[in-house]
Order: sequence, then structure tokens, then C-alpha cells
Amino acid sequence: MNANPPQTPPGKSGFDLSPPSAQQRQALEADLSAEERRVLLNHGTEAAFCGGLLDNKEAGVYVCRLCGLPLFSAEAKFNSGTGWPSFTGPFAEGHLAWIADRSYGMERTEIRCGRCGSHQGHVFPDGPAPSRLRFCINSVSLQFVPKSQPLPDPLGRGDKL
Repeated sequence: MNANPPQTPPGKSGFDLSPPSAQQRQALEADLSAEERRVLLNHGTEAAFCGGLLDNKEAGVYVCRLCGLPLFSAEAKFNSGTGWPSFTGPFAEGHLAWIADRSYGMERTEIRCGRCGSHQGHVFPDGPAPSRLRFCINSVSLQFVPKSQPLPDPLGRGDKL
């Protein structure tokens, strides 16, 4: 990861958005598979139509695979036909960081977790109303938590919905 996001106090959502300590981050990264490392830490992209969350239609929340911060509600998910899970907007303000991405001769906006800075995917201005945004996210960057289950709390911060 190139840089950690700036220190951020708890957001309006009530979640602690401050980044993990170096020791916490090391422990979180040690738990990643090779593919998760490639995408989350090295800004990779999983192959289209291969992600495990693409066809998920359950009620719940999608959290950052690395730090557990809620990033998207299942209610914001839609089928974009692009081959990656797509969402119309974030779970809450501050839960996503927007970064200019000019790699591969394109001009895009990268989406990172607002707490740990891990790569999630990109956002494009071709989504459905009302936002007209399409958050195109790698399944491997997310963990799905069904509505009836508690959120993961890998940082021990007591975050709850």
C-alpha cells in the first residue's frame, strides 16, 4: 500500500475511521490469501464474472475484507452486467476514499477503504438513478455479512450497526 489514509475521528455513522496501527495492519495482512493480497494491497483486479459475491442477493452489508469497515449495503447493490459486484453508493460518508487513477492510459477514480486504504475497485459515472454512479468492486475485496449476523471486528473497536 502506498500511503495510509489520514487520521479520521469517528464518522457520522459512528464507526471509528482511524487507520489500524502498524501492528494491527501486519496481523490483518498475514490473514490474506495470495489473491486478496494482489487485489487489496497491490491494487489488482479480479477476473470479470469470477467473483464469489457477484450473484449474491441476500440482505446484509458488504464490509472491507481487510479491516471489517462496512462499505456497502446490500440494498445499494445492482446487476450492472459488467462482471463485478456493483453498488449505487457507499454505506456511509467517509467509509470510502476516492483516488485519481491514471494507470493503463485511462482516467478513472479508484475506490479504497476509508479506514485501512485497501483497494476495492473503481467508481464510474454510468450507474442508475438517483446517484448515476456505479461502484465496481472486486468480490475478493469484500466480505458479506448477512443481516442477522454481527459485523466482524478484527480491530477490536466494538463497531456495531
